[in-house]
Amino acid sequence: MFRASIVEAADRCCGRKVVGACRGGNARTRWWTPAVRDAVRLKKESYRALLACGTPEAADRYRQAKQNAAMAVAEAKTRAWEEFGEAIESDFRTASKRFWTTIRHLRRGKQCTVNTVYSGDGVLLTSTRDVVDRWKEYFEDLLNPTNVPDNEEAGPGDLGIGSHISGAEVAKVVNKLLGGKAPGVDEIPPEFLKALDVVRLSWLTRLCNIAWTSGVVPLDWQTGVVVPLFKKGDRRVCSNYRGITLLSLPGKVYSGVLERRVRQIVEPRI
Repeated sequence: MFRASIVEAADRCCGRKVVGACRGGNARTRWWTPAVRDAVRLKKESYRALLACGTPEAADRYRQAKQNAAMAVAEAKTRAWEEFGEAIESDFRTASKRFWTTIRHLRRGKQCTVNTVYSGDGVLLTSTRDVVDRWKEYFEDLLNPTNVPDNEEAGPGDLGIGSHISGAEVAKVVNKLLGGKAPGVDEIPPEFLKALDVVRLSWLTRLCNIAWTSGVVPLDWQTGVVVPLFKKGDRRVCSNYRGITLLSLPGKVYSGVLERRVRQIVEPRI
């Protein structure tokens, strides 16, 4: 209920934007405007008509359509670069973080998309299902070691403090969240939590108290989204990637509250 309320409200107020790859798997191009698309389509239609009849009139129409398409592409590219330059100049003055992120992407150059990986036995996997299963297998082996020391579970009484989590505790942790961080599986970024009013913040406080007294947290708080980041070497080898885990931000708030409580007890004894 908490997650659905937050995400639905954000959808109504902010909407959604698709970034990264389009339907064909290629990066979206700034200059691919409706005018360019229509000009390119007309050029293709004129070319097919030329192949069908081969008349001089069809050849003239194709040459004209080809010239118009080239002009439309050139104008759109020029306009896109001008808009990009204006945007990056504005970011330099008002949004330095976004400016330097853009610069890093430009310096890195175009990154090829890897749709194949090697299995553990060195067999090249090409189907989407096999590739996904291989990534799952790799990260399960990497992140789940066989020899794990037994940890004694601590109950609420072990912390030597009251079991009730106050709204002030939750608010302190929420206010310390850094903006611009990727959300977890629940799609709640830190900006959503920092924008909560007193009533909505009380919902999160109630969730934390339920988790504290029951010893069970919501499934979203237990689930991490592993994102592979390429290091170096062959892009088709899974071991050449390091994984980062995107966790639920409300779950991080809960763990932050517990961490602050433990710190208050441990630090005076050090």
